[in-house]
Amino acid sequence: MERPVICWFKRDLRVCDHPALARAAALGPVIALYIIEPEAWAQPDASGRHYAFLQECLEGLRDELAKIGLPLTLRVGDAVGTLEDLRRTHGIRHLISHEETGNGWSFERDRRVGAWAKAQGVAWRELAQCGVVRRLKGRDHWQATWNAFIAVPLVAPVQACRAVEGVASDAPPKAAELGVNDACPMRQSGGRARALRALDSFLTTRGRSYRRAMSSPLEGARACSRLSPHLALGTMSIREVVAATKASPARDAQWAGAIRSFQARLAWRDHFIQKLEDEPMIEHRCLHPAYEGLRPLIPDAARLAAWDRGETGLPFVDACMRALNATGWLNFRMRAMLMAVASYHLWLDWRSTGPILARRFTDYEPGIHWPQVQMQSGTTGINTIRIYNPVKQGLDQDPSGTFTRRWLPELAEVPDAHLQTPWTWEGAARLLGHSYPAPVVDPVAAARHAREVVWGLRRAHKSDAETARIVTRHASRKRPRKAKTADPQLRFDF
Repeated sequence: MERPVICWFKRDLRVCDHPALARAAALGPVIALYIIEPEAWAQPDASGRHYAFLQECLEGLRDELAKIGLPLTLRVGDAVGTLEDLRRTHGIRHLISHEETGNGWSFERDRRVGAWAKAQGVAWRELAQCGVVRRLKGRDHWQATWNAFIAVPLVAPVQACRAVEGVASDAPPKAAELGVNDACPMRQSGGRARALRALDSFLTTRGRSYRRAMSSPLEGARACSRLSPHLALGTMSIREVVAATKASPARDAQWAGAIRSFQARLAWRDHFIQKLEDEPMIEHRCLHPAYEGLRPLIPDAARLAAWDRGETGLPFVDACMRALNATGWLNFRMRAMLMAVASYHLWLDWRSTGPILARRFTDYEPGIHWPQVQMQSGTTGINTIRIYNPVKQGLDQDPSGTFTRRWLPELAEVPDAHLQTPWTWEGAARLLGHSYPAPVVDPVAAARHAREVVWGLRRAHKSDAETARIVTRHASRKRPRKAKTADPQLRFDF
């Protein structure tokens, strides 16, 4: 007799190109399950904008599943307790889901689910939904493996599915009940329909200037694909996006270059997630242990608060942070600058600043976030150290001052020539410390100090065994080679 099967949705909130759902449908009657886990929302990387985006994605998933005859079962509680309840009530013997590279909390949750499944005789099958390889031994041939995964034809959508009758569902809790109340009035909206619209508009109109405009915080908001939050929650798969780019006609050389650049960044996406998959501890400890203690673990509270609020007195930094706080999105170069300024100029440990950015990014993806946080703070031991000059970045990326003025209206009377350095303006005395703060650090002196300390540590450990191990395990390469060089710097934009 056929037993009911649970298809456990996590960060794969779609029906198309969904290997787990297709496998579950072939095994027997299906319970399409999503679990809202209060403990997950109590973690320091969770926020209200994440939950609001998730709710919209779940609404879209519910509609898609209804078309194939499946209700979405929503449960609130602990995953193991929920799964055990369904096992006892409905005689579950199979649990199907996709592999997930999440944060440390979800990693431990999955270990508990695995122990429960083994103890209860439930066959839990996890299927790959991206090019990340579980239990990878080394980076040799990784790119070829990724290419092979991407080349596999999309899994055909399930046309009809037998549902398990009489499965109770919970009402979703309000954000306040989960303790995630932050507002993000200008964030992107979730759901597959919006993901498809974003993909179509990027490949037909918005993306032509992608290569040039991605570095601009003003132009990048339109020229980048804006698919990153949809990929993070899986309203579309990375194979779907790659397939769409391959089918998109190269109308001219500029379009062709834009598509190539975007395709490369899709591969880099999985490259970074692979780092966290291979070494989950990098969410909590420096990738290279020699960098532990580089900065105080207890941060300077005043500097951290100023950076968090966009009140450092460094205009371009503050404009970027305020834009991120209000919209949930920022182009990658500016994300990197925010992290670098916090790390080098303000000398804040990445474990105090990383969770703040994680909560702010609507598109927070742990596998990208934590390796990038460590890269930009200079604690990997292998990546190039880049200490962004916040004044120069403002002049280069916002030459007209439009972006800075949009988010810092208190600088309205500052002339263009002094916008990024208001302390050099003759009217600075009536502005700084009143309607706008004076710089919390001297950016030139702070950068000089950071450069001396971090490069000194880099030189001291350049050739040690731990550095060689990190390069072998994490550095990018298209073909096997001796591990001598580090990853190139990325501009990782979606």
